[in-house]
Amino acid sequence: MQTITIDIINEKALVLLKDLELLQLIRLRKEKDETTLHTPSSFGKFKGILSKQPLQEVDKQLNELRNGWE
Repeated sequence: MQTITIDIINEKALVLLKDLELLQLIRLRKEKDETTLHTPSSFGKFKGILSKQPLQEVDKQLNELRNGWE
């Protein structure tokens, strides 16, 4: 038996993997080690979520937020 770790990019892949498990070709296990949740590869799913903005615009938005709290 061989163990590999994969990153699920699309939920359709998870459905396919579950089908393979039903056919008893593979066994799916959940990761129990919470330290792996914070590895750089686990942040790949968040890559590109925020749009790139000029630094001046980011500073302006931060100042507006800070002023809103006062």
